[in-house]
Parts: sequence; structure tokens; C-alpha cells
Amino acid sequence: MALCLSGGTLVTILLISRLLESSLLNAEVKEGEILPPTIQRLMKGYNKYLRPFFDNGPVTVGMSLDIASIDTISEINMDYTATIFLRQRWTDERLVFEGNKSLSLDGRLVELLWVPDTFIVDSKKSFLHDITVENRLIRIFPNGTVLYALRITTTVACNMDLTKYPMDKQTCTLQLESWGYNINDVMFYWTRGNESVSGLDTLQLAQYTVEDHYTSVSEAVYETGLYPRLVFHFELKRSILYFILETYVPSSLLVVLSWVSFWISLSSVPARICIGVTTVLTMTTLMMGARTSLPNANCFIKAIDVYLGICFSFIFGALIEYAVAHFCTLTHPDAHMFMYGHQMQEMEDEMNGIVTTISRHSHRAKRRKEPAVTPPPAPASTELTVSPSSPSSSEPKPEASPPESTNWCLVTLATIRKILSFISCCHVENPHHIDNYSRVAFPLSFVMVNLLYWTYYLYL
Repeated sequence: MALCLSGGTLVTILLISRLLESSLLNAEVKEGEILPPTIQRLMKGYNKYLRPFFDNGPVTVGMSLDIASIDTISEINMDYTATIFLRQRWTDERLVFEGNKSLSLDGRLVELLWVPDTFIVDSKKSFLHDITVENRLIRIFPNGTVLYALRITTTVACNMDLTKYPMDKQTCTLQLESWGYNINDVMFYWTRGNESVSGLDTLQLAQYTVEDHYTSVSEAVYETGLYPRLVFHFELKRSILYFILETYVPSSLLVVLSWVSFWISLSSVPARICIGVTTVLTMTTLMMGARTSLPNANCFIKAIDVYLGICFSFIFGALIEYAVAHFCTLTHPDAHMFMYGHQMQEMEDEMNGIVTTISRHSHRAKRRKEPAVTPPPAPASTELTVSPSSPSSSEPKPEASPPESTNWCLVTLATIRKILSFISCCHVENPHHIDNYSRVAFPLSFVMVNLLYWTYYLYL
């Protein structure tokens, strides 16, 4: 009985195996009917390690891009992250087949074909999307043209000039180059010129707008030879509205707030000191917050740094203005101002009196010496002998000293008078006038500096 059961089981297994083999054969026949000998003939004798036209000159590869998105543009790292669709076209004479329809193959069959060794030059990090399968496209046309498309997300370096930040324009590039094949083996070209890159017209960026874009063809020079290179340039302009609302308007309002102290009495020391110190500290915090979003290591003096420095200078100047005005009230009160002017007048009159007295004394001394020195009348015979030795002949020499001393005193007094007049011009007669002048000088200066600032950074 057991032998009968085992014999029946073997027969059943044999029947099932026959049915499976017949179903597999039928499936192979059906697949052969859809793609009869085409793929088999194309792959027969095909060597993927040899490029097309191996002995007949370089193979030309045409490229086009579709920018799906530009995710981030970082000023700190000086790079941008973009997702692109890279399409490459070339002709392989070994893949020519009869027919008028192209063959779309599974992306995994790319391992059986020769493809260009294209890479992104300034890429820091890149990856190929593989959900749900690797995002590759292979399409073969009857004339042997191969279309190979990839979906890539890449982070590319972009050197930025931040001297006019946030009113700057940045020009970034995306460079495609052959890694191993030089210009004798592979030639790159844009399939439709500047129109080879699409997707930028509908692109929405957070802080930038795309001003212009264009393509170019060049050659990369290395020690190992010349290599083909395609370059895509695009110009980004930063939107300044965010920075106006975030930085420029608050800093300008802080400057205006510091001017409120000019309308407060000089005797209100706590009120004026509170306004000055508060605005200075708030401006310092605003400056620190504006710099956190930018690289600390770069050497650029940015436009926003210049404006914040200007605002901080005006706020600090308003605080110093009160210190000067308050010091003038302590050292030169109103009661002493008139006394100071009266003393200046008395000093000037006294100097004039000194000069007059000195001149009178010199004339008196001259008159006293003349009758004492003049000899009595003598006969003519004795004059000839006395005149050489008479003291009257040597007396005019000491008389020359009083005029020299008088001139020196006059020069000294004139110099002192000029110094005193200069001090009187610089002297503030009324400390309350300092606030009156500041109410006009500070706003006018701030408006003029703003005109120069915006003219330079926007139009120069």
C-alpha cells in the first residue's frame, strides 16, 4: 500500500514539472513575438568597454538640462543645491536596427551599453534618485541614436561676491565635463544652444529671482590633456524687500528714536541717558543678529554692515552730544558767561594800557637823559678834541634797546589777543543752543548719508 502511494506521488510531481516547463516555453515564445531577434542581435558581439566610432574619430555627445528645482542657496557655504534632469544623446553605429519606432528599455539595461563618463565639475555632493527604481531612461532609435536621461540632485559650489549684500547679484555655473575621454575621443555640445536649458522661467526661489541665463562651450586644460566642457551660467538677483523690513527700517527707526533726546531738557539726566543707552544696546543687538546669517570667516565688508555702522555712529553721536551739552552747563553756567565776556574786555583794555604805559616811560627816559648828557657850549677848538671822547657820542647805542623791547611786547600781545579771540569764537555762549543745532544737523546729515549710500550701492 505504501509503495502504491509513493508511486502515485512521483507521477504527480512529474506531471506538475512538465506543465511548468511547457508554460515557461510558451512565455518565451510570446516574448520572442514582441521583440523577435532585435535585442538579441544588437547585444550579440557588443562590447560596452569600447566607445562608438573607436577607430573613426571622436563621438559627439549632445546635452540638455531641465532644472526641476533649486532648493537652497547658501551664502555661508557658498553653494547651491539643485535637482536636474540631465539628457545625453549620442550615436552608436553598433545599435542600428531596422524599423521606424524607437525602443524604450529598462534603466537597468544601461549596464550593458557604453555611456559617456560625464561628471559635474564643482559638485560637493550628488546622488541619483532610486525610488522606486533608479531614475534612468534608455531609448534607442533605429539610426543608432541613444537617449540617456538621469535625475540627479547635486550640491554645487558657487563663488559669491558679498560686498553689496543684500543688493548683490550672483552668477553661478553648472559645468559638465568628461572624466576620462579627452577631446580626441569625445566632443560635447548643447543640443539647442541657450534653449537647451529649461525650467528656469517657472522656477520659484525664496530670496532670488533669475535675471539671465546662457550656455557656453569650452575646454578644460589639465596635465593629462584637453577635455570637453559645457558650462551653464545663470544670474541670480537677491530680493531686498525682506532685508528692508527686517534690518533697514528698524535700524533707521532707532536712529530717529535717539533724536528724541534733543527735545528733552538738559536737566532731565535719567531720561536722556536712558534713551541713549537703550538705543545703543538695541542697535548692538540688531547688528549681532544681522551677522549670524552670514559667514564670520569671510573678509567682505558688506553693504548691510556699512549701513548698520552708520546707524550705530549716529546713535552713539546723539549720546555723546548730551554728554557735551551737559558738561557745558556745568562748566559755563549762564551767570558766568557775562562775567567771562566782561573779563575778556578788561583784559584787552589792560593790555592796551600796558602798551601805552611802556611807550610813555620810554619817552620820559629819553627826555631825562638828553639834558644831562648835552655838554655846555665850548669854543670851536675844544669841540674837536672833546667830541670823540665825549659820552654823548656813545649814548645813542643804548637808546636802541627800548624800541626793540617795545616791538617784542607788541608782537606777544597781538599773539595772545588772537588766541583769546579764537577761544571766544569756539566758546558756547548758551549750552541750550547745542540741542537746537543738533535737531537740524543730525537729521540733515542722516538724509545726506542715506542718499550717498543708496546711490552708490544701487547704481554704481
